[in-house]
Amino acid sequence: MLTNPVVLAVLSLCILCLFKVNVLLSMLISLFIGGVAGGLGVTGTLSSMLGGLGGNGETALAYVLLGTFAACMAYTGITTILSKKVAAVVGENKYILIFILVLIACASQNIVPVHIAYIPILIPPLLVVMNRLKIDRRGVACAIAFGHKAPYIAIPMGFGLIFMGIIKDNMTLNGMEVTLNDVASVNWILAVAMLIGLLIALFVTYRKPREYKDIAIVETHELSSLKLTTQHWCTIAAIVVVVILQIKFGSLPFAALGGLLVMFLTGAVKRKDIDEQFNEGIKLMGFIAFVMLVAGGFAQVLKDTGAVNELVDSSITLMGGSKVIAATVITLIGLLVTMGIGTSFGTVPVLAVLYVPLCSKIGFSPAATIVLMSAAAALGDAGSPASDTTLGPTCGLNADGQHDHIWDTCVPTFLHFNIPLMIAAILAAQVL
Repeated sequence: MLTNPVVLAVLSLCILCLFKVNVLLSMLISLFIGGVAGGLGVTGTLSSMLGGLGGNGETALAYVLLGTFAACMAYTGITTILSKKVAAVVGENKYILIFILVLIACASQNIVPVHIAYIPILIPPLLVVMNRLKIDRRGVACAIAFGHKAPYIAIPMGFGLIFMGIIKDNMTLNGMEVTLNDVASVNWILAVAMLIGLLIALFVTYRKPREYKDIAIVETHELSSLKLTTQHWCTIAAIVVVVILQIKFGSLPFAALGGLLVMFLTGAVKRKDIDEQFNEGIKLMGFIAFVMLVAGGFAQVLKDTGAVNELVDSSITLMGGSKVIAATVITLIGLLVTMGIGTSFGTVPVLAVLYVPLCSKIGFSPAATIVLMSAAAALGDAGSPASDTTLGPTCGLNADGQHDHIWDTCVPTFLHFNIPLMIAAILAAQVL
């Protein structure tokens, strides 16, 4: 099993990242390790990677455009007003701010499904407030990640409805018929496990104050007062347009483009400054966009090796008919696959073909299979260097260059969410 291309690629990725090798370079090295080990060869791996770059093309473009939109908002000065207003509401209680961020993150998945669109807009201007309150940003990363994952796992609304629909459709397609209600009736167990992890992160692991420097992110206009001007109202109109377009068309790039056009056409951003704002946006989000592109290539390489099927086949002998061991192995496989692909939604169809017959053979009930499938799909997403769940918080919290993607986002979310998720899934599968 240790020589399986998926295992080799994911372990290489994790080890290189933990040693602070650049994430993009780590992914490139790891995908070649997995591709060559899987028999694709150097040329085949390169071809497979290039073929998969477009898999996350829409997400990558969205990051660049949203970064530009965030830079334009900072340019108008409205972000400064926002941070001061929030600071007045929060006062000296850091947990009020964190609670507000959790609520916004949850709403972005289920109520107003804008996904990560709000992060580069909302989080950077709040960094100065976090610095004043000496909030450990690792705890904030966990809070935002919780808000992005727990709601769609447990609540059949917005992205949650999509996720549960994917679970239902793929389980039914592979011979185990379930309904949406069946999925919703058990997945709350996983959300509760994540809530426990979040509470540990906020009140135990990262409760102590942490010092950060106040560093200017982008140049903003000087404000003579906190009153909203015409420029600010135009910016607010642009934000509303982004939300409406995202909900109506389900496309982050189109929504961000619409918001930018409103700001440019209304004069909220002067024409002579448009190039500068695009440069700022690329500086803010360009690297993460490239990581998402390469992540698409990484996923394609793993799929083309056929190593996922081999990994499951080689794992069956380890189970020995034990449901506890079987549940553990199943969640570990999900962890490995999702850590590489970086998306829980995209992992479900890959895993369902293998998991459903396997769970049925071992004797797991449909409810237990749902929990194992949902947990396995979500596991690596929380700690993967190439996941929206980790890249999203990083793009906001690292706007001033003081938040490390691996050690301050990936490792904290991995420890505080993946461990509770695994324990909850394994135990729940024994009794459901």
